[in-house]
Amino acid sequence: MSISVNDDLYECTDVIRGVQEVCRVSAEADVVSMADSTITVDDIEGELFKIERIRDVLVRRESELRYMMDDIQLCKEITRLKKELHKLVSVPDNDKSNEDRQKEEELLQQIHKLVETRDFLVDDVEFERLREKEEDKEMADFLKSKFPRNMKTGVPTRRATTRAQQTSSPFTKTGITLLKECCGFTCSIM
Repeated sequence: MSISVNDDLYECTDVIRGVQEVCRVSAEADVVSMADSTITVDDIEGELFKIERIRDVLVRRESELRYMMDDIQLCKEITRLKKELHKLVSVPDNDKSNEDRQKEEELLQQIHKLVETRDFLVDDVEFERLREKEEDKEMADFLKSKFPRNMKTGVPTRRATTRAQQTSSPFTKTGITLLKECCGFTCSIM
């Protein structure tokens, strides 16, 4: 998955560089442009913005998938350790050896460390979400100023949301909600 996303990113970047070079050459010299004679610089810039937006979406999706993979791995490990701890806790205290007690303590420490790691992951996801929201706002403001003709009756044109955007992703929720929904069900880690 990551390889195809990276390939798409490189391809988008190459297209952007190529179009920028064509625009620069035709603007600097009296060279016949290879672009269609009906296409304007504004049209090319608009297409470039679309390509850059696609690249941004791909980068964001790759980042989201990486967070999801990390979250899944942490949840699996926490669940495994909890099961192991449950087996040790179910043994009466009178029947436990010193090794059992020590193992219980080690498991509790490991679970605690993994939960802290997951907390940091949740914080990172929330930070990324806020950063992306700010980037989107800045881009929208820039596009409004750069391409006012896309505005009809003073209301900005709005792109329809995709199915992926409509479905609720666990990474658009708050950190508390993420912790509660660890491992796909109500988490009892905390």
